[in-house]
Amino acid sequence: MSRMTIAHLKTGTIFGDNNTAEYVYLPASEIGMEEPLCVLETPKGRQDLNMKQALSFILKLSLRPVYHPRLGRSSF
Repeated sequence: MSRMTIAHLKTGTIFGDNNTAEYVYLPASEIGMEEPLCVLETPKGRQDLNMKQALSFILKLSLRPVYHPRLGRSSF
């Protein structure tokens, strides 16, 4: 599951929960970086996460691929 989730993040899939407005995604500016940073977006603000932290949030919060209100289906 974790390898698949990371692969999906790297292809622009946005994971989230539209009910709580929590989203985790890899911004387009991080493509090709040696250690890319993902974004955790909540109603309280945005925070940068490394891949391991992003995966942890996705699994802990049971986030699924969603349609982001501003970005759509893909972060790039």
